[in-house]
Amino acid sequence: MKALLNPQSSFSLSPIQIKRPTYSDASCLRFPLTGFNGSRPQRRKLFLHHGGLKIKAALDSAMMEQFGLKETDIKNPALSTTYRRSEIPKANPTVLDAQARVCTGPTQTRPLSEEQAFKVFDTILRSARGELKGEEPVSKAQLGAFFAGMTIRANAFPEETQWSEGEKRAMDVFWPLLVRALPPDVLFIADPEGSLLGTGSSVGPTFVGNEAKEMRLVGALREVLAGGHLGYEEVKGVLRDVLPLGSEDGLVSGVSESLLSAFLIGQRMNRETDRELKAYCLAFDDELGDTPVADVKSLTHYGEPYDGNTRFFRSTLFVATVRACYGESSLLHGVEWMPPKGGVTEEQMLKFMGANTSLSVHQAKELIEDEKAGFAYLSLREARPSLYSLVGMREHIKKRPPLATTEKVQQFVRATGKESIVAGFYHEGYEEPLLMLMRRRGVHSGLVVKGEEGALSMTTRVRAATASKGFPVNYCSGFRSLSSDTALEADGVSRQSFNLEVDARNYGFEPTETPRTDRSVSKNIELGLAALRGEKGAAYDRIVLNAGIVDHLLGSEGAEDVAVAMERAKEAIDSGKALKKLLNYIEISRKMK
Repeated sequence: MKALLNPQSSFSLSPIQIKRPTYSDASCLRFPLTGFNGSRPQRRKLFLHHGGLKIKAALDSAMMEQFGLKETDIKNPALSTTYRRSEIPKANPTVLDAQARVCTGPTQTRPLSEEQAFKVFDTILRSARGELKGEEPVSKAQLGAFFAGMTIRANAFPEETQWSEGEKRAMDVFWPLLVRALPPDVLFIADPEGSLLGTGSSVGPTFVGNEAKEMRLVGALREVLAGGHLGYEEVKGVLRDVLPLGSEDGLVSGVSESLLSAFLIGQRMNRETDRELKAYCLAFDDELGDTPVADVKSLTHYGEPYDGNTRFFRSTLFVATVRACYGESSLLHGVEWMPPKGGVTEEQMLKFMGANTSLSVHQAKELIEDEKAGFAYLSLREARPSLYSLVGMREHIKKRPPLATTEKVQQFVRATGKESIVAGFYHEGYEEPLLMLMRRRGVHSGLVVKGEEGALSMTTRVRAATASKGFPVNYCSGFRSLSSDTALEADGVSRQSFNLEVDARNYGFEPTETPRTDRSVSKNIELGLAALRGEKGAAYDRIVLNAGIVDHLLGSEGAEDVAVAMERAKEAIDSGKALKKLLNYIEISRKMK
């Protein structure tokens, strides 16, 4: 039974029957999935023995709730929140909450009430004067992002998301005081043309910045604050001028954090053009020199959201081990911790299991080529230091900047064979820009998935009748090239586009609720390892579903028939091969220096 891609705009896959063979490999990993004994909480321990490797997990979030503990009460490496770097200064919570409301899109923005606006401007004023007590000071990055949001709303947003009457009254009261307390760069961001706030300051129209690089940023920012857009070379030039950030207050280049944060959030609020997104995507491709090329027949780049999962099981790491068993190599990439969600990431899981998460791009290439592993994980810290330097600032910006989209479409290692990119998305409108970037990368196949939490994991859960508008979870859209040349070199006729909603029931899966992990790294690992040792259930089904469907949609060799693709994924798990790939990866990576 075959389900071939239709060159039309949409298609459906044929249903298959899932058989559930008994797992009997005595060499498989065994560990206790202990949690609670009745109502009495136990300390959760996870032991993993392979070549001397031993892992222990501490209290997970469910147990913390049972004990009545807060996340701040315990340093627990099993929780995603504890991976936040301690050297990152904390943002002011009052202004950060306001940024969540006003530093977003033309229709999503929620204007502040008069009470909220007065509280925010009072906090900013007292912080600028050094009089703020009991809260973190308002950072330069927060000032830049907040006032950029206010300015763009006034200049370019529809009437319903422009300033509320309460915001106007608060600004009338506080602006004469703020102009005497805020630095010139922030005053420029708040009123770049001197036309928004009436009398008080003439800094905006005359502000040019200090050094040449800052002057270039100021010129670009003027256009952004007016609701305008920039060209590819202009955005790329600004980014390469100002990054990487320095470890001290401000940037190595001497450009202010306020200006840069305003630039980043401003471009997102204006909804980036294709040219602007290309610049963010490609600006640092040559940062570490030539991209290494792995000698493999197929390589899939997985672009999970870097800020992780906070609620549901994250399956991609385990899917990669399955696909490696039949020659479909994968490169995963990300960070240990990323705002705004600060959820569970692949780097946290691998680090928790003892793997080396500081591999170079060349070491990743070696692991991809090594038949004992067949996949690799790269941290942005090692692959693109310039982009990684923005992690702390991104927490203070609050909302996701353009990089949150473009970092999912990276090629840190290339391949001699076919290449594919798979990326997750949540907000409708970003699926086509992601596919555009994949085509620009020149890969043979590209796929975007609206998985749970905007991640890549398709679910076996039945869609609720009251589901929100927009694309449903399990929506997929993509393309694949029919020739052996890259999609960049192929003409439009040789590339097939498709879109569909995957209903797991059509492939023999029983509907199940998605396993909750609730920021618990150890729980996510437990679910994944239990599935890889053949334990049937929701996690197992999700790994099989995601491996088989992705193989089929990308046009992987041997996956023309989706039923065969699913069975192949199941065999990789039930034979113990996928688990061995993961354990091999941990062991080999640990030996790399």
